[in-house]
Amino acid sequence: MDFNFSVEHGQLRETMRRFCEQQIAPLVWESEESETFPPHMFRRLGEMGLLGVRYPEADGGGGMDKIADCIIREEMSFVSQAYCSSWSAHTHLAIWPIWKAGTPEQKERFFKPAVRGEKIAAFGLSEPEGGSNIRALRTRAEKVPGGYRLNGAKLYITNSPSAAFVLAAARTRPELTPDAISLFIVELPSKGFTVSKLKKEGIRSSETGLIYIEDVFVPDDCLLGGREGTYPVILESLSENRVGVAASTLGIARGAFEAALRYAKERHVAGRPIAQYQAIAHKLADMAADIEAAKWLVYYGAWRVDQDNLDAATAAKVKLVSSETAVRVTEAAIRIFGGAGIMREYPVGRFHRDALVYVIGEGTSEIQRNIIARSLEIKL
Repeated sequence: MDFNFSVEHGQLRETMRRFCEQQIAPLVWESEESETFPPHMFRRLGEMGLLGVRYPEADGGGGMDKIADCIIREEMSFVSQAYCSSWSAHTHLAIWPIWKAGTPEQKERFFKPAVRGEKIAAFGLSEPEGGSNIRALRTRAEKVPGGYRLNGAKLYITNSPSAAFVLAAARTRPELTPDAISLFIVELPSKGFTVSKLKKEGIRSSETGLIYIEDVFVPDDCLLGGREGTYPVILESLSENRVGVAASTLGIARGAFEAALRYAKERHVAGRPIAQYQAIAHKLADMAADIEAAKWLVYYGAWRVDQDNLDAATAAKVKLVSSETAVRVTEAAIRIFGGAGIMREYPVGRFHRDALVYVIGEGTSEIQRNIIARSLEIKL
């Protein structure tokens, strides 16, 4: 492995750090309490070039790599994972398949405005009964003159309450084969497409919805790529995004650790900082070591993406280790804060709630272990 952060990576990290401190951090408290995402933020992120950092310049992007993508995620999640979640669902899950497999017209109509922050996008995959198990997909798309008629439901869809369009997965044939699942671009508002906003314990200011789809007509020109059978595009998108989510959980862990370290040095008990008590010092040492280990696994995964040789098992290892690290570190941070750790004026409770989302979301830790086990030729 030949990997180093470039000068450009360092500059991007400093830019992101300043942007998050100056423009996101002041909004986090109000956003969390109201459970809303400031709609102007997508436009601002687009103006900064942060919605398309790793797409080609010819397509309106920044022409950078997956490492750059992970730097953005890490620094944004250090301040607010909810903001990063909305950013990620938009810039990767919802529009990456359009860039990868869309027609030239679809790229002009949906991808490019989304990269500029002019249209908010959502990705409709998870369902009430099957979760993110793609093969259990129940939403149906029936071919009709001039397009398709969609029926079904989607659950836990980030950005859907404020989206201008949703990239929705539906079964175009009843058989359980990859070529029977397709993606459709549903413009909103659309008759029969109803979004109910959900209230959550974690990532509160990232707006999430339950979607009911009843006889929704989607014209032929909104079938992704103009063809049925885009299941492989979904799989490729999810595997790569697991590395991105791991970078987000790394940012969460860092945020909680730095808050706990600062508090431990400032909080005095019996005349000395609690950081000087061995029980606390050892917690902080373990947190620092876990974060360092997760960091290099995350950026190794990003490097593998850039080398175009990321496999599902490696992606699963990256996501499993980093997300579980975030849960351990954020819980330890709460313990270090003691009673103050459950007060909302401190951020560690929020960090912990957000970390718990990602041992479930984007594929549970148990699913990641199944993928890793199968790579070891263990039959489950």
